[in-house]
Amino acid sequence: MQDSFSRVIDYLRISITDKCNLRCIYCMPADGVTPARHSDILRYEEIIRVAAAAARLGVRKIRLTGGEPLVRKNVAFLISSLRKIVGIEDISLTTNGILLGQHAKTLADAGLDRVNISVDSLRPQRYREITRGGDLDTVLAGIQAAEHAGLRPLKINMVPMRGMNEDEILDFARITINTERHVRFIECMPAGSVNFWEPGKYMTTDEIRGIIETLGPLSPVKVRTNGPSKYFRLPGARGVIGFISALTHHYCEDCNRLRLTADGMLRPCLFSETEIDIRSAIRTGAPEEEIERLLKLAIAVKPQGHMLGRLSSSSGAPRISPHAVKRPMSRIGG
Repeated sequence: MQDSFSRVIDYLRISITDKCNLRCIYCMPADGVTPARHSDILRYEEIIRVAAAAARLGVRKIRLTGGEPLVRKNVAFLISSLRKIVGIEDISLTTNGILLGQHAKTLADAGLDRVNISVDSLRPQRYREITRGGDLDTVLAGIQAAEHAGLRPLKINMVPMRGMNEDEILDFARITINTERHVRFIECMPAGSVNFWEPGKYMTTDEIRGIIETLGPLSPVKVRTNGPSKYFRLPGARGVIGFISALTHHYCEDCNRLRLTADGMLRPCLFSETEIDIRSAIRTGAPEEEIERLLKLAIAVKPQGHMLGRLSSSSGAPRISPHAVKRPMSRIGG
């Protein structure tokens, strides 16, 4: 599948639930968000049907997200079913790691290739504050379990926030020196808790990279990936460091993905409110040709790029309305 700007679309991110067992400060308000009705959430067989149609059109990579995907029961069944679809070559999952230790081996046995784990602090009390109750030791045990299960390369995602955890950037970067883990630094995006976003907390990738380079020069490396991260390696390091710069260094020209929300909406762009209702088509008995048509439509209306952060303030932080994205990230799919 190619969109109107000749980008090959071969990656589908599927949110399987809008529920989460954490309340991270940049993602949700303290009391969470109103969950979708159970009847509105796509059933596994419906997800599999969309994935199969997408595979027939050229999708080769699937990532399962949430909310927190592991709070939904029988995720291993979904993974094993997706693995049977002709054309699907890679299945990964993004998780906060709280339940990963319990499920890592089962997920690997079902056919999961890799996991991304969100960890924003390596200090137990601070981690608890950022996640509003998460237990860091549980997450670290989950990381160990994932590696033992063969879910490699293991990727750790960190969102640096000024005044909150920027003093740990070097601690995260050092993880790559003696392990093969990928540590990715992600610019904080205005797609979560609308009350959290403010320029004073925002850190650009250039600023983050400058801090890391106090450890040594970063050399670019090629990593087999379909994602937006740009990868580098510190001198002598076994692992790699990635930067995801949604706002300051747009990767829209290389975007290769569609998103399927937990309630059955195709979303061509994370930062666009355009959505195509595929759930209604499935539940009214639409034939496979109609499912494929809706997927093609989502590709056709995919914008050339988002407009967030095009203008910068004197502080270097993008000028972005806190209401730039109406759906919270947990309702879109992280």
